[in-house]
Amino acid sequence: MIMNDINSEILTLLFESADESYRKLQVSIVPNISKENIIGVRFPKIRALAKELSSRSDIDIFLKSTPHRYYDENNLHAAVIALTKDFDKCVLQVEEFLPYIDNWATCDTLSPKMFAKQPQKLLPYIDKWLLSDKVYTIRFGVNMLMKHFLGERFESVYTDKVSAIRHDDYYVKMSVAWYFATALTKQYDTAVAYIENRALDTWTHNKAIQKATESRLIDDSKKAYLRSLKIPRRS
Repeated sequence: MIMNDINSEILTLLFESADESYRKLQVSIVPNISKENIIGVRFPKIRALAKELSSRSDIDIFLKSTPHRYYDENNLHAAVIALTKDFDKCVLQVEEFLPYIDNWATCDTLSPKMFAKQPQKLLPYIDKWLLSDKVYTIRFGVNMLMKHFLGERFESVYTDKVSAIRHDDYYVKMSVAWYFATALTKQYDTAVAYIENRALDTWTHNKAIQKATESRLIDDSKKAYLRSLKIPRRS
């Protein structure tokens, strides 16, 4: 790992911004990260630091200093990438960082603003990410389809790709469930067919129904129908 003054400066800033009560919360909800590696910096502060640091000429030193030790460094890394204004540079930064993401929160924080401006250029990368063998790379790909391609750009081929994902990891399965729950609120007629046809594994199928029926964006009659499609647990 590369070390330089900016890295030491960033660690100082992060520790100065630590909130012990928030650190304890993060320890509880990001269980696969050692508590010793969580500083406890709230996300609004992370974003403020990213805005402050992203224009520095030496920020690339920090972005190249992977793997980072601390969870909060990873969140800051994601927040800095989110501010990159050039698409090609941004997607390169994303691809360099994805292998080092080791938790759901950092993965879900990584949402570059530039991608919303040029979504069609993003599709070939999403296809690659969905086929990765890395948990959080797959999850990131699903997140990008959910964020950018469930509205006016929606095509059923995207739901085909997500429904084809088969992975035993909880965080991949949960991302697929969230995708379909969200699709049921935005593209109900298309998404419900995947539920009717049991295109997902049983756990993901039932979780998608659960999350969809918790939404205020789906009416009661559709919720009742979705509940009728739950797959009973084997005794």
